[in-house]
Amino acid sequence: MVSSILLACATLAFADDPVEADYYRIVDVAVPEELVFEVGAIALLEDGRPMVATRRGQVWILENAYEAGAEVVCKLYTEGLQEPLGLLVHPDGWIYTCQRGEVSRMRDVDGDDVMDQLETVADIGISGNYHEYLFGPRLGADGDLWITANRPFGDEPFGRAPWRGFALRISTDGKVTPTCSGLRSPAGIEVAPWGDAFYTDNQGEWCGASKLSHLEPGDFHGHPWGIESCKLAAWEYGYPGDPPNGMLMPLVPDVIPSFKLPAVWFPYDKMGKSPAGMVWDTTGGAFGPFAGQLFVSDQHHASVMRVFLEEVDGHWQGACFPFRYGFQCGAIRLAWGSDQSLLVGMTNRGWGGRGNSPWGLQRLQWTGKVPFEIHEMRATPDGFELVFTQPVDARTASDPKSYALESYTYELHESYGSDEMDRAEPTITSATVSEDRRRVRLAVDGLRAGYVHELHATGVRAAEGGAPLLHAEAYYSLIRRPAPATSRGD
Repeated sequence: MVSSILLACATLAFADDPVEADYYRIVDVAVPEELVFEVGAIALLEDGRPMVATRRGQVWILENAYEAGAEVVCKLYTEGLQEPLGLLVHPDGWIYTCQRGEVSRMRDVDGDDVMDQLETVADIGISGNYHEYLFGPRLGADGDLWITANRPFGDEPFGRAPWRGFALRISTDGKVTPTCSGLRSPAGIEVAPWGDAFYTDNQGEWCGASKLSHLEPGDFHGHPWGIESCKLAAWEYGYPGDPPNGMLMPLVPDVIPSFKLPAVWFPYDKMGKSPAGMVWDTTGGAFGPFAGQLFVSDQHHASVMRVFLEEVDGHWQGACFPFRYGFQCGAIRLAWGSDQSLLVGMTNRGWGGRGNSPWGLQRLQWTGKVPFEIHEMRATPDGFELVFTQPVDARTASDPKSYALESYTYELHESYGSDEMDRAEPTITSATVSEDRRRVRLAVDGLRAGYVHELHATGVRAAEGGAPLLHAEAYYSLIRRPAPATSRGD
């Protein structure tokens, strides 16, 4: 049904339909061509200059990074690190980073932009496998550092190392607290403005679809790699148990109570293939109409996605939307520049992705124009509420035929990835437009908890000019349904 609607609507497109570049332009950061800039991490120094770590172990400080067309001056802060994939400018004056097998901190004592001190904060341990990356650190609300540890893929010449496939908290004096298990390839970790930690994971074995998940102590996120570490004394939450091989994911919590369903699934290929770094929009509107929402990079699609989150019955969940494609290669790191542009760091080595370059650093700038988009997709007891960035045309937005909806979930199994399982087509019975024409309430028969609800609003038009949505797709992970409002008598 959905594919036929998309095909029909495609024939209605005109040459003057809006495109992403009308609203968000990509600008090159012109680092010297002789540098191999395989970006692994970006942070902003207190003076606004970006600090960039590369996968080849160098850390650079960039000057003139925000001047369009200007050649950037790159000052070598240090080199010789082992694949640093995170940078954190800490209030204590140190710059923290994750190397392959440790969390380290470094600082410039004499102010010449060159590292003078390097210390090991915590030794995480490695088996010698090429894919044992560490991601982070990020500063938690309690002052601990959050990191995620990739599981190895292949040989382990030094023997199996504990705590791979885990989220770990680390105090600044080096105490390691294993906190969540069952991670696969957790390429991004971030702490939300309200203090909760989230991570991204890549589709693969025991991970049916790429996802964004909330991290809470004791969570098991589905991958059995490394759970033998849960028998060690440092793990405080009990052994999660062996995951069932071949069960629909919404059913798994009945078998393993600590199993954590994601906040958002990123449907394979439709919303990228390899989610990585992320940032909340803390610009207060300087980057456009999406303040408070989350932007997530995708390595394969060389893109940035957008996520709206809400908490329903104690579980964070929400919708993901396409946002901006066309970066020069695989996007893995995001950071806000001092000019409120979004810095996007890229690399393709070993992780094939779209684009025409093996590495790169670009900025995403808002042009000042507001795109016609689905701003939010919220769950209601009987359907969804859509919030738009601009008023909608009431005639098209109130017609249920302007929308198409289908739902599906994923299977937890040891094979690579999962098909979209147990598909169905919920029925949109009504579409009610608010008085200000910024909201549409969709009543839906056939909602299912634990399922992605894929929406295509291809028939909706803007009130002014009749333009279509820039992106008509939204993917809501309805993990829990809101309870109906109850009336109370006197």
